[in-house]
Amino acid sequence: MNFILFDDFSRNHLLPLTFTRPVADIRVGILTIREKWEYFLKTKTSTLTETYLAVKYPIKKERDTILINGSILPDTNLVKQILKLSENESLVCSEKTIALRVDVSKLEYSTDFGNENTKAIEWNKPVEKIEYPWDIFSKNKVFLEADFGLLTKRRKSQKPDSSNTIIGKGKIFIGEGAKIYGATLNAATGPIYIGKETEVMEGSMIRGPFALCDHSTLKMGAKIYGPTTIGPHCKVGGELNNVVFLGYSNKAHDGFLGNSVIGEWCNLGADTNSSNLKNTYDEVRVWNYPNKSFIPTGLQFCGLIMGDHSKCGINTMFNTGTVVGVSSNIFGSGFQRNFIPSFMWGGTSGFKTYDLKKAMTVASRVLHRRDKEFTDADKKIFQHILSLSQ
Repeated sequence: MNFILFDDFSRNHLLPLTFTRPVADIRVGILTIREKWEYFLKTKTSTLTETYLAVKYPIKKERDTILINGSILPDTNLVKQILKLSENESLVCSEKTIALRVDVSKLEYSTDFGNENTKAIEWNKPVEKIEYPWDIFSKNKVFLEADFGLLTKRRKSQKPDSSNTIIGKGKIFIGEGAKIYGATLNAATGPIYIGKETEVMEGSMIRGPFALCDHSTLKMGAKIYGPTTIGPHCKVGGELNNVVFLGYSNKAHDGFLGNSVIGEWCNLGADTNSSNLKNTYDEVRVWNYPNKSFIPTGLQFCGLIMGDHSKCGINTMFNTGTVVGVSSNIFGSGFQRNFIPSFMWGGTSGFKTYDLKKAMTVASRVLHRRDKEFTDADKKIFQHILSLSQ
């Protein structure tokens, strides 16, 4: 059986995070949505997404294929129902397509992709769906705890070193090669997952639920309030509260970040701070790309949403509910504006367009530090995102 994870219109609401990836490659909990589906399906998946991303995320076409909505998160019962679909049947919930089994030999991408030519089967149970960037941190607790169960099943944890202080009788898993000395781990409020080849430096204080993914580092004296996920290959310090780092990003120094999502290949300078609560305690409004306006989130707490490859200088201050696009470089005193498009260079004194050649040179250097290559496909994606921003 061939499985394809497709992007629906939620992709547009999830910008800027989906400028550079399909929805299924967003991390929520410990695993990405794709990794969750592949765990349940026990096989690899490919992607149906925007044409400009398809160069990096190619689709695998076979006659007998099940397409699954990449913004929906799996569970055992849902997967069982999807696998029961016959050809030209679809599974829907509240008029939203969950999955469909079709001949995809002539399939083309559309954000309106749906179940028009199939027999619809109604799924009457609730489904979890990631539709807006703030859903990622809002739902992180549920999926962190679920992923903890998946990842630690039949695996043996290292014993924490005696120099650490353990609070509560909750679950703690420490992966192979992890180094943790002189830290405080409070699992009474939720599980703590420490991935392989990670380091938690001395003086760090962690309240679960918390996940430090493979090859990441928690710097000395870090203060972490769950539910927080630090994706793979990150370096993080300072104070965090309910934050998701997708991976390969750094916030290595002091400064507060709360109720936020940080993309990949980002760097937050020393003493960067983000407000996550308005002084008026009003509902936070956040920039929405499809509407080209600020929309209500339904949340009182919402901090920073930052797209891939963006960076900020030391002492940068982000206002409540700020959205930063892809590959912007932000600096300067005072609160930054609440929406900063992609490929911007500047700050409170004004912005100019970040030169594309320079942006790609920096991206190449940053990836090289992690033994990664900034490919021709990545360059074409940058070019397309810049064209959308102008």
